[in-house]
Amino acid sequence: MSAGTDTITQAAPTGVEPPAGGRESRSAAVLALARFEARELLLQIPILAFLALYVGYVGWRLFIGGDGEDDFPILQNADRAAQPTSILLAVAVFVCVNRAVLRSRRQSTDQHFDLLPMEHWRRTVAHALSVLPLVAITALVVGFQFTWAALKPGAVGHGSPAELVVGPLTVLLAGVLGVLLARVIPVGFVAPPFVVGAFVLSALVSALTHGKHWVRWLGPVVTEEGADPFPSELLGRPAAWHALYLAGLVVLLLCAAVLVSGGRTRLVTSVTVLALAATAVGVAGQSPDVPASLAAARTKASVSPEKEQTCVRHGRSTYCAFPEWTGRTADWAETVDRIQSRAGGSAGGERLTVRQRIDARSGLESDAALPPSTTPGHITVGTRWGGNRLPEFAVGVASVLVTGTEEEAGRVCDARVVTTMWLALSTQPDPMQSLRDVRIDDSIEGSATVLAPASPVSMSAQQTTVVRELLQKPHYSVAAKVKA
Repeated sequence: MSAGTDTITQAAPTGVEPPAGGRESRSAAVLALARFEARELLLQIPILAFLALYVGYVGWRLFIGGDGEDDFPILQNADRAAQPTSILLAVAVFVCVNRAVLRSRRQSTDQHFDLLPMEHWRRTVAHALSVLPLVAITALVVGFQFTWAALKPGAVGHGSPAELVVGPLTVLLAGVLGVLLARVIPVGFVAPPFVVGAFVLSALVSALTHGKHWVRWLGPVVTEEGADPFPSELLGRPAAWHALYLAGLVVLLLCAAVLVSGGRTRLVTSVTVLALAATAVGVAGQSPDVPASLAAARTKASVSPEKEQTCVRHGRSTYCAFPEWTGRTADWAETVDRIQSRAGGSAGGERLTVRQRIDARSGLESDAALPPSTTPGHITVGTRWGGNRLPEFAVGVASVLVTGTEEEAGRVCDARVVTTMWLALSTQPDPMQSLRDVRIDDSIEGSATVLAPASPVSMSAQQTTVVRELLQKPHYSVAAKVKA
């Protein structure tokens, strides 16, 4: 070239070009990768299968497989009814997200990422964000399930938003844990054994600690079942603290995954400290056992329910219920009126007191039997209603009309058992099916114990035969003899 020719000198490519738009461009790239990974995640066969199983099971429970009690939901129980089923989807999310993070290692393309402008830790964030659509689906299912229960005419009680978010947070926690495991142990087959080991370890810890309260609440889902439903103020579940614990743990695990991936920025460090503090506060808040004030309130509601209840008159009788159940007294009165209309003598016009009773002293997992009342004309009703609870309550009403007290009803073994059972069951839509439902062995032959809210009734084989024959006759042909 001649001396007058200009020469343009260009820098050699470095292989890692700076982002064009700074921080906004990097965030947009992370979101774009998250959308791509979310689509890939939703198309994985295990996710599709478990998601269909999860939604199908919830739909079956709502529309097909429920019993009569589902028409009378108790919202402080319904808000946590969806929590155990979310674990099913969470396991699938954990395994599939772990595999998605390790896809490049399986396909031997890890080395190509060194040529891309996106840092390794940003890819980690994108994988964690890819779980959000599944979290949203879980939230929609949980919200629909609770709303469906809350809109039923027979619904009582109050739900808790903190209980409702546990399911979605569990799915999100599983996804973030899958990302962290892939960064710490980048081996494809480790996720399934990790799931099995986690369940075995949790079972061992629970057994060794004898189910201590603070240990159980370290898990994502805590089911406490067995007792009849409690009033909301007697639950004592640290739901808000638990939601804070789960949210803090999600962010803490995500920060750990980012740190392992090389994202040691000041922002990540600050968020890690805040997440650790939130998790610790949540653990501290949920760890204390039942406080003395709650134990005293449970004892008071169990021993002296009349001090906590509202009483309503329907017709000639009085119905006393905990405040959240006062709207259900009309259903109880309808059953009592039907039975009294077929009773003879003074029983047909007797003034009764129907009182709701629970035994909350031993907590949410104690299925304690209620002692029978010794007060004449007093009838016990529980906090459940619908299904088999209707004929069982009818047995309790009829036994008091025939014998005078619940305590005496439990000792009756003569012909009054036949009268009691006919009064209770002849008013039911299907008397023979109700006879089967109230007997503890689900039979209509032989001797058996008949369930009632407070005082079970014993039936001999001969009494069962007589009751069965009477129930098969037109009620008007038997009613005249009963009233005589």
